[in-house]
Amino acid sequence: MIPLLTADEMRAAEHQAIEGWGMPSLVLQEHAALGALALIPPGEPIQVLAGPGNNGGDALALARLARLQGREVTVWSPFTQPEWRGDAAHQARLWRGLGGGIQGAAGPDEVMRTWRGWVVDGLFGLGTARPLDGPAAVWVKALNGSGLPVLALDLPSGLDPGAAEIPGEVVRAARTACFGALKVCHGLLPAKECCGEISVIPIPLNRSPEAAMQLLERPILPPRAWNAHKGSFGHVAIRAGSLGMSGAAVLAALGALRVGVGLVTVLAEPEVRAEIAAQVPEAMVHPWRGTVPPEADVLLVGPGGIAQVPDWEGPLVVDASALKEGEGKRWMERPGTAITPHPGEFARLFRLSRPLLMDERLAQARLVAAGKPGVLVLKGAQTVIAGGARGDLWINPTGHPGMATGGSGDLLAGMVAGFRAQGLPMREAAAAATWFHGAAGDQLPGAGLLPRDLAELLPELLRA
Repeated sequence: MIPLLTADEMRAAEHQAIEGWGMPSLVLQEHAALGALALIPPGEPIQVLAGPGNNGGDALALARLARLQGREVTVWSPFTQPEWRGDAAHQARLWRGLGGGIQGAAGPDEVMRTWRGWVVDGLFGLGTARPLDGPAAVWVKALNGSGLPVLALDLPSGLDPGAAEIPGEVVRAARTACFGALKVCHGLLPAKECCGEISVIPIPLNRSPEAAMQLLERPILPPRAWNAHKGSFGHVAIRAGSLGMSGAAVLAALGALRVGVGLVTVLAEPEVRAEIAAQVPEAMVHPWRGTVPPEADVLLVGPGGIAQVPDWEGPLVVDASALKEGEGKRWMERPGTAITPHPGEFARLFRLSRPLLMDERLAQARLVAAGKPGVLVLKGAQTVIAGGARGDLWINPTGHPGMATGGSGDLLAGMVAGFRAQGLPMREAAAAATWFHGAAGDQLPGAGLLPRDLAELLPELLRA
């Protein structure tokens, strides 16, 4: 997992290093500035934009270090008389001690036409809590229109470090020197698009920062025993498939089979049993008679127009038509359960007025999953996984818009059930399924791919 920190979480890590470990804050700043300076190509002139807070202190430290290396560097500020505070005031004194000045301009568009080389964005960092306005917004707009390459210090000015959305005028950086650990804005779209190439600059912290949000990394799956047989890898029952929607049952079965489950039984409406069996001969396909096979390890319900969830006390994956209005709380309170809604289904499940933007999705996922044993898999770009009696959120970075096609979710639901049947806890099963599902899509970028294409790539990804 890759932690994604909020501003408060990063400040807590820095506070622990400063107060608990005795690391001077100026030393943290020097490490940050030196690491950031190394990202600017040698010999390039440097224009530094410095704000009044700690981010401006980082910028002034970088300017001083650049001048000591003999580089051409000029410091600018959008503010007529910057009121440096804390460590930034100390860095301003050191900069002036080298004979450095701080320039301003009434018309940034005009002055930027004379600039060469790289621009360092040190206007605002962790303290950003609202959209830019006043002189800062004017300078950022001019900078974005200048065509000059920009190195952002910690994060592009204007972004909220703990948010995925873009709040207003924001620096569009070519590179970002992220200090200590990734913040939420570095890991999630659309904010990530403003960051360009992101480099994490190590700073001396005495412990790994704690984060309530993490990016999924490639799952590590348990090895298979040399004498394993099909009964070793679980049995998935799938209640899916009705007239006109038999394909959903086929894709769900393929999802479970392609992630390595030992046995799959599809329980379909009688009129589509034969056509499902013809398309996926590796599965057992039976007409629905009202009971789930007692030997099943997991039950998946919903793909292909199936709305009624059978009585079943074991692990359960609820998808598609079985995700009925207002029943979200019911499923989140049921142990051993995963629900797999897309944003529209999520809004219906929890009676929200509309599908949500990314930051709203994160907040609502945390709210509905708080303290609940059920697992939420909120599908879509940057799928969110929550619950399972945990308070943190997991975000999936794999996949692309070309995967937005009918049947993709049915395949994913089968994969979740397949991993759970093989012994992974439900939340880990959901994470593995989501990551591999997106990773298969990343092998086939662009539009026009079919869910079957993804299924065919899964064995190779699992072996890698």
